[in-house]
Amino acid sequence: MRVLRVVYAGHTFYAALQGDSLQCLNKHLGLTEPIALKDVTVVPPVMPTKIVCAGLNYKGHAAELGMDLPVEPLIFLKPPTTIIGTGQDVVLPPESSRVDYEGELGVVIGKTGRRIPERKVAEHVFGYVCANDVTARDLQQRDGLFARAKGFDTFCPVGPWIETQVPDPSTLGLRTLLNSEVQQEDSTANMIFSPFELISFVSCIMTLHPGDLILTGTPAGIGAMENGDEVRVEIDGVGVLINSVSSEQQPTQAPSAVQ
Repeated sequence: MRVLRVVYAGHTFYAALQGDSLQCLNKHLGLTEPIALKDVTVVPPVMPTKIVCAGLNYKGHAAELGMDLPVEPLIFLKPPTTIIGTGQDVVLPPESSRVDYEGELGVVIGKTGRRIPERKVAEHVFGYVCANDVTARDLQQRDGLFARAKGFDTFCPVGPWIETQVPDPSTLGLRTLLNSEVQQEDSTANMIFSPFELISFVSCIMTLHPGDLILTGTPAGIGAMENGDEVRVEIDGVGVLINSVSSEQQPTQAPSAVQ
């Protein structure tokens, strides 16, 4: 099932996509009739309390960065304010001279959990999304920490919907295209730690709540984005996330009044 988050008739709710129409999943709203897709505003599919990301989870990505393979998952956080949906712009901040794409599989939590055994992780998963862990690479290298490099507004495109029916998230093909040219191509089978291993690990540190987003790492092939580019993240059986890239417009300073 493909689940969108939409605004319609003054309400924001989740709806199942069925061809060119939607079925409201928030029963308390009383919207029982199909709703035409053209009549709604589609908004980012998740509003997480937190975004937990895995670093260096593909051998090829670790190699291209010249870093050792982790012996346990390396995680960091992105703020929820980084979230945008498909069709929205990634905005390049003036503080960075190199901003990279990182195509990833995202997992949306559907049930609260703490210290979840790997064998029970599936019970806590709502679905899967395409994601782009946008990174200011120069700031990452300069800071040695990830909060600034990963935390700018618009630095976590997610979408185009939440796909709830993915039989095995550890066998999915993933591709990232920059201006229609493939830059990253790999399979989630080549992760160092599987999606379920990551979720179990994270849940031993922090409670996971419905809507929380786990990003599972990016394969080799990262590269810079420029103003005017288009980035596509394609994951077999999940969807295609498409975002354009633009530069942040600096406000013009009004001239001082003449005294």
